[in-house]
Amino acid sequence: MAEQKQGWFKRLTSGLSRTTREMTEQVTSVLVRKPLDQDQLDQLEEMLIEADLGPHAAARIAKAFGEARFGKSSTEDEVKEALAEAVAAELVPRQGVFDPLSGPRPYIVLFVGVNGSGKTTTLGKIASDLTGRGAKVLIAAGDTFRAAAVGQLQVWAERAGADFMSRETGADSAGLAFDAVERARAEGYDVLLIDTAGRLQNKQDLMNELLKVIRVIKKVDPEAPHETLLVLDATVGRNALAQEKIFGNQVGVSGIVMTKLDGTARGGVLVPVAQASDSPIKLIGVGEGVEDLQPFDARAFSRSLVGLET
Repeated sequence: MAEQKQGWFKRLTSGLSRTTREMTEQVTSVLVRKPLDQDQLDQLEEMLIEADLGPHAAARIAKAFGEARFGKSSTEDEVKEALAEAVAAELVPRQGVFDPLSGPRPYIVLFVGVNGSGKTTTLGKIASDLTGRGAKVLIAAGDTFRAAAVGQLQVWAERAGADFMSRETGADSAGLAFDAVERARAEGYDVLLIDTAGRLQNKQDLMNELLKVIRVIKKVDPEAPHETLLVLDATVGRNALAQEKIFGNQVGVSGIVMTKLDGTARGGVLVPVAQASDSPIKLIGVGEGVEDLQPFDARAFSRSLVGLET
């Protein structure tokens, strides 16, 4: 297990390498072997903003750096350690836990997010992890408008050894959700994972549809959904903030999954998203494999972001 965890950290560091190179090479060239002055701190703040950490976090991190009082003998690793600690201070309070096997049965998880965010793949990876731990899992393909999404999810269900429910293209997704909850309760499933549509051409229509899905789920189980995960794609950069606002304000998101951190030079966007959201970051993804989706560890992420071994 320790080896597996170490392998994940290596993949995380590798996945974030584009962000790391762009951010830390500039930072260390400015800060190593020079006493800090205000001009350098201003430069640091600008670099952090360019890495999509956001102006508020960048200002606080630069201030923390200033208080660290580096001198002429500072090494590159010392600078990176201090930077990692400053980033971690921003993220530790925003770290959450996703543990569907510790809750009621069936534990109902709703997945929301725009098309292309990695929502369906994330659901499939979670299903694989849960069945691998012996859980009885049911998947409901609630994005009934996209046949490709339904087909992709069915492949994931077969691969994971999970049961699968779908309807014809264009069917009422709320009706499917209702039937899925009834079946999960009647047949003793541990976890029910429900995919949803993610069209943003008309935001309010989408939100109304999601709210209807939630209402019908509550008719069967007033405590459900027990988790509503918002899946965000790191490669869209600060657009992820706008998506968080749209979904978070209306749907009642309980946790955030940040995917595709390996495909961007702007991995720092996780910082302002975490701070802007009322919901914690629970999972992050850095690749296509099932094992590439892992619980969010704020300190490990911060160290990987600046290119330090965890």
